[in-house]
Amino acid sequence: MKHHKIVLPIIVISQFCCTSLWFAGNAVLNDLVVNFNLETNALENLTSAVQFGFIIGTLLFALFTIADRFSPSKVFFFCAILGAIFNSCLILEKNTFTSLLLLRFLTGFFLAGIYPVGMKIATDYYQKGLGKSLGFLVGALVLGTALPHLLKDSMHTFSWKNVLLSISILASFGGLLLFIFVPNGPFRKKGTSLDLTICLNVFKNTSFRKAAFGYFGHMWELYTFWAFVPILLKTYSELHTDVQFNIPLVSFFIIGIGSIACVLASYLAEKFGTQKIAFSTLLLSGISCLVSPFFFIIANETIFILFLLFWGMVVIADSPLFSTLVAQNAPEKDKGTALTIVNCIGFSITIISIQLISNLYHATNSTFIYMLLAIGPVFGLISLKLKKS
Repeated sequence: MKHHKIVLPIIVISQFCCTSLWFAGNAVLNDLVVNFNLETNALENLTSAVQFGFIIGTLLFALFTIADRFSPSKVFFFCAILGAIFNSCLILEKNTFTSLLLLRFLTGFFLAGIYPVGMKIATDYYQKGLGKSLGFLVGALVLGTALPHLLKDSMHTFSWKNVLLSISILASFGGLLLFIFVPNGPFRKKGTSLDLTICLNVFKNTSFRKAAFGYFGHMWELYTFWAFVPILLKTYSELHTDVQFNIPLVSFFIIGIGSIACVLASYLAEKFGTQKIAFSTLLLSGISCLVSPFFFIIANETIFILFLLFWGMVVIADSPLFSTLVAQNAPEKDKGTALTIVNCIGFSITIISIQLISNLYHATNSTFIYMLLAIGPVFGLISLKLKKS
């Protein structure tokens, strides 16, 4: 049992190190645009390339039930090393826009063997206290998401190439750490044969479907909110010209505070029930979307920042809870595939949401567009409230 005590911290550290491939790369994207003389819209395309890579990766990993048929620790390790290699290739002088897009795509592809597989490893070790362990795991991901904003604020003295190489070394270290110290978990049931129907079959279970649809609703709001945090701050300071924010630093805190919320929510879920806390936090983040336009009018930046900090907490707090419900309602031997396909669909939804809000932002410049983010939470809340199974 003593060994189990170190498993969770190692998964969390490895997850944080490896998911830095995803996010920290964003901190140097501007440097790529300048260095390789790219068009300004290259920035959005390079960011989207990682998301598309992740979506295609999770789809193939789920269809071929990779995380259930093979040792998850080995899958995690190989994907961390390959992701690190493709990330470090960004520094090569001969890169073109096409090769940069391909490298970002491949980095995203191999992240499919890191984020959902890390959660799968946690489910193999913790049947009791699964929610708490996933709370720490998603918390690590949230810090990883916030990291580029902090790097942007403090990175002026470092070469962007060194930043990319450091990230690749960090990811390789994370993969190696997990490979050495975390063998297959005691609750792992090996999926034996290749079964392409598993992705569809898991959705036949009503409880699984409710959890998955709740997660999809949550994802509609989450990544768009994260992407727009700097824009929310910029918009406020344009409306109130006497206000100046350190946008990267404040963005880091608004996104980063979500990691505390993930851990807090998983403790509350143990006391009051996972579904109840997931429902409450989804409701609060839905309300935040609906009231957001009115906070732009208030001429008090402290109130505005406090509101965004609150929104930054409730927007993510339900994420580990939905993953817990998904894992608990999937068959033992298909847990890895179930988590992966739900991730795949969830991230596909984020692309639609981000595109919609971006287009509306450029077309209207209105603060009322953020109310549309409530569509996700409303859909999720209805799914959770559908007839009890």
